[in-house]
Amino acid sequence: MADYIIGLTGGIGSGKTTVANLFADLGVTLVDADIVAREVVSIGSKGLNAIVYHFGDSILLGDGHLDRSKLRERIFNHDDDRLWLNSLLHPLIRETMLEKCKEAQSNYVIMVVPLLFENGLDRLVHRTLLVDISPELQQQRTVARDAVSAKQVQNIIGSQATRAEKLSQADDVIDNHGEVSALKCKVNALNTLYLKLSSSA
Repeated sequence: MADYIIGLTGGIGSGKTTVANLFADLGVTLVDADIVAREVVSIGSKGLNAIVYHFGDSILLGDGHLDRSKLRERIFNHDDDRLWLNSLLHPLIRETMLEKCKEAQSNYVIMVVPLLFENGLDRLVHRTLLVDISPELQQQRTVARDAVSAKQVQNIIGSQATRAEKLSQADDVIDNHGEVSALKCKVNALNTLYLKLSSSA
């Protein structure tokens, strides 16, 4: 059971998934907020049942899954609904993530949370790790990867904490302006540190 949790974060296009996977290659358990967020609204879940009760069946696709784009559209236009949804889902996601951390078999666990600082989830972890790149590179990489417009990426970056804010809050920082081979060395060094910290926790 892992009692020591590292919160891994980084803005869109920063490479946090690549970093997370490098830790996973070393045998570290990952608990990914995005995956958990999908699980808590899967068919038959408490989350999905509450959403259907609140919004009605029209929020579902033909196969019974949640119609995410319809829900997004709904909460984008209605603040009350957005607040209601957040107050339903955030505790469910938090609870599920902590359960998964407890079940982890590795010495420490990495919680991958895109909005770690913004949503106050850094309070749940022992140490925070930020994958850092410049906003220019973030934009360049995301446009190339997701085939979205530069304007869209700017909007997403603008809705997250600033680079300076994140840098000031993070315990550890991985600079990801270089190659993947350089990332591996940094991850190996941090893994050594985290193993030491988790064994003395």
